[in-house]
Amino acid sequence: MDTATAASARTHAPDLGHPDVFVRRHVGPRPEEIQAMLKALGVASLSALIDETVPKGIRRRKPLALAPARSEHELLADLRAIASRNKVWRSFIGMGYHDTLVPPVVQRNIVENPGWYTQYTPYQAEISQGRLEAMLNFQTMVCELSGMAIANASMLDEATAAAEAMHLCFAVAENAKAKTFFVAKDVHPQTIAVVRTRAKALGARIVIGDPATDMLTKGTVGALIQLPSTDGSIVDPRDFIAHAHEMGARVVVATDILGLTLMTPPGEMGADVVVGNTQRFGVPLGFGGPHAAFLATKDEYKRQMPGRLVGVSKDVHGHRGLRLALGTREQHIRRERATSNICTAQVLLAVMASMYAVWHGPDGLRRIAERVRTIAGLFERGVRRLGFSTGAAPFFDTVRVTVGADRRAAILRAAAAKKMNLRALDKATLCVSFDEAKGEADLADLLEVFAGGKAPGFSVADLAKEGPVAPLPPRLVRTSPYLTHEVFHRFRAEHELLRYIHRLQAKDLSLTTSMIPLGSCTMKLNATAEMYPMTWPEFGRIHPFAPAAQTQGYRDLFATLEAWLAEITGFAAVSLQPNAGSQGEYAGLLVIREWHRSRGEGHRTVCLIPQSAHGTNPASAVMAGMSVVVVACDASGNVDLADLRAKAKEHAANLAALMITYPSTHGVFEESIEEICKVVHGAGGQVYMDGANMNAQVGLTRPGDFGPDVCHLNLHKTFCIPHGGGGPGMGPIGVAAHLAPFLPSHPVVKTGGAQAIGPVSAAPWGSPSILVIPYAYIAMMGADGLQHATEVAILAANYMAHRLEPHFPVLYKGAKGRVAHEFILDLRPLKELSGIEATDVAKRLMDYGFHAPTLSFPVAGTLMVEPTESESKEELDRLCDALIAIRKEIQDVIDGQLPKDDNPLKHAPHTAAVVTATHWKHAYTREVAAFPAPWTRIHKFWPTTGRIDDVYGDRNLMCLCPPPEAYA
Repeated sequence: MDTATAASARTHAPDLGHPDVFVRRHVGPRPEEIQAMLKALGVASLSALIDETVPKGIRRRKPLALAPARSEHELLADLRAIASRNKVWRSFIGMGYHDTLVPPVVQRNIVENPGWYTQYTPYQAEISQGRLEAMLNFQTMVCELSGMAIANASMLDEATAAAEAMHLCFAVAENAKAKTFFVAKDVHPQTIAVVRTRAKALGARIVIGDPATDMLTKGTVGALIQLPSTDGSIVDPRDFIAHAHEMGARVVVATDILGLTLMTPPGEMGADVVVGNTQRFGVPLGFGGPHAAFLATKDEYKRQMPGRLVGVSKDVHGHRGLRLALGTREQHIRRERATSNICTAQVLLAVMASMYAVWHGPDGLRRIAERVRTIAGLFERGVRRLGFSTGAAPFFDTVRVTVGADRRAAILRAAAAKKMNLRALDKATLCVSFDEAKGEADLADLLEVFAGGKAPGFSVADLAKEGPVAPLPPRLVRTSPYLTHEVFHRFRAEHELLRYIHRLQAKDLSLTTSMIPLGSCTMKLNATAEMYPMTWPEFGRIHPFAPAAQTQGYRDLFATLEAWLAEITGFAAVSLQPNAGSQGEYAGLLVIREWHRSRGEGHRTVCLIPQSAHGTNPASAVMAGMSVVVVACDASGNVDLADLRAKAKEHAANLAALMITYPSTHGVFEESIEEICKVVHGAGGQVYMDGANMNAQVGLTRPGDFGPDVCHLNLHKTFCIPHGGGGPGMGPIGVAAHLAPFLPSHPVVKTGGAQAIGPVSAAPWGSPSILVIPYAYIAMMGADGLQHATEVAILAANYMAHRLEPHFPVLYKGAKGRVAHEFILDLRPLKELSGIEATDVAKRLMDYGFHAPTLSFPVAGTLMVEPTESESKEELDRLCDALIAIRKEIQDVIDGQLPKDDNPLKHAPHTAAVVTATHWKHAYTREVAAFPAPWTRIHKFWPTTGRIDDVYGDRNLMCLCPPPEAYA
């Protein structure tokens, strides 16, 4: 027995008989179903199948050193203990993060509802109309509050949005050689740092200055200012914006979305781009995330906008339909010419924020903002009575107080005694920020703190008797209406909002309906036990810049999770900062670049990328300041070794890295992966492994053991963070020992290595509140459970491929005829015979109650199927039966029994309105249209719109809520 097989044999499948063994609940097929699937494949055991699938040379040599698996109840008790080590103090820190009151109707029915959090990115628009409508509400909300023409459907965080806005300024600059970008010194420090990181990669020059005194020069591409500034000041930016425009520069304004209910919108002041965060619209602090940020801009820049954009179109019946617009900006289409590498938006959080606005409406939001400003104003009045001076500029929610170096420490001690966190701006100045969760009692405590820990001699009521808080100067007061659409006025009774939420949910297919077999996306079980702790206050109500002594539970969780991920991947160190897979790619490449620079080889900027790579790979390489050289694939879909050697030799003097996905995007374990790594290393480059397909490796292989130097992990794929309709995600990176010193840093909270790159996310640990999910998953699975899950994922893919191959060719296989955890069905020959395309099959699957596999990626005209380990054999067979039935429908077209232009596939999906209409003129029956399989009679998922006309939507772009008559 070889070493790899021996290691596999030593790690046996976990005991599935105990009633509280979590792996039994996570893995779908029962033991007898596993045996039946193995028998169909003609193999004796899971170990034998793995031996035929995974190259022996890369197999793990020893068991994973992980703690024994815990039950659900043990895990939740463990997390309770961890949570107790976090201290929930009252936060007045601000800096773009604020406590908020999550409407219970939104928390229970969206963030805690698998009908919302298990949806996928809305690529199949016909079965995504609910969340698309909520995202359209979000876009409308952002546009109207910011005063801009168009907004995207969320960004990862405010700092990332600012960096993307800088990128947009460079993209639209008249002077392509200009490299200077101005940043106001009073922008939030984390935003400045993230923008600096991006600028360094782009070869741009950042100038930090004071907009009031520092004049821009010709050759400045853009400028970033904060309104209100990081210390709370509101300074009229009109003169600065006008000057910037005279210099040919665009102006980006980072702003506070709640404050925009009171302040003149940046769009009305001349801003070119507006960015910000919607966290204070009902999304918990979560120690920094996940939150939905935004980027809004002028209509003329819409094709340079990063991220997702929801547009209004129509379906084949002429009815209104929503879809993702301007797909030509997408990474998978434009690759290195894409506008951004962002793939994961923050959809679930954007939905929460939009529902917060729907719930409160414009009047409610204004009342909240006025109350926040009133409390801040009374505080300023009080500290002035106590003899302190405050900032001269108007403010919204943050008051700058000059306390002097001698009194600063005493005030901070008094605040700590009352479990209150203030922000120390410098040695003599404190900033105090207010939010909707603060009230009169908090204000009274604050005044006592600033009075030296004793009663101040006056009350909050005394301060209020002095009259209303001074209004904003007239030029800064908002006079324009906002949130005028009916959706922001209709739902004031909880019953009505509840029904609206559930009406939208009913329009979307999620994992609560059926399996979502998307290749490369790993739509697996998001167990309830994994999700519970996320909304506990000890995780949800912690400010990202709270002192370390108050966040020990989080830090313990991070340390454990980093150690587990390092063990699973075989790398020396892990950074949890990247808050999306795309950010993990970007961060990993920046680490490689910084390592080259440290060796005096900063000229190494060539990145080799195989044709089969994920679309974000080339876009990430460009963002990291690299030039992309494409490497060919052979007829079997593997990297063409001869072409790789030739390209590596040609670019040896400047080679920085190779980006490779493993198993390949074509769904196979390439036998030559170790040789590929040696070729790149031999030419002086580093190997970056895209970890999107890690679900085929956990427990079986470790990338750090067979050649890659960096690997990002999609925690929203392999490690069970739910996709949330297109986000949140997390993309931490693992690195080899020589790269560990370069892991990302942060300007506010110490993270990273001794030679760290700058931050890639606004918060030190990205989106910490959802890291409890992968922690819970790994803890409950244990080493044996993780390996068993991987083996069953590979079994499920091979079983489905075996069942479907007689009907659809499987495009690529490994050396021994096996696929990895996913496979590609080739529909191109059927198009030639029948006129039926892969898109038609995708839409017809909706009539059967399924979401389509990944469409036309990585090969046009194909479907890429990934079943995961969480689906039962019954569900796998159901999807196989649906595809086989569809293949019979295609054969009926080929045989002439159905017309090429009038068959169930060309007219799919069929809505209830269509099949119940008075007139039916098709060559097939209503029954065939609506109830093509037995299970559809038991439970029918009805698409609520016919096939969407994408071309019409792009030619008639509308990205705001349409008027009410459009819904008729």
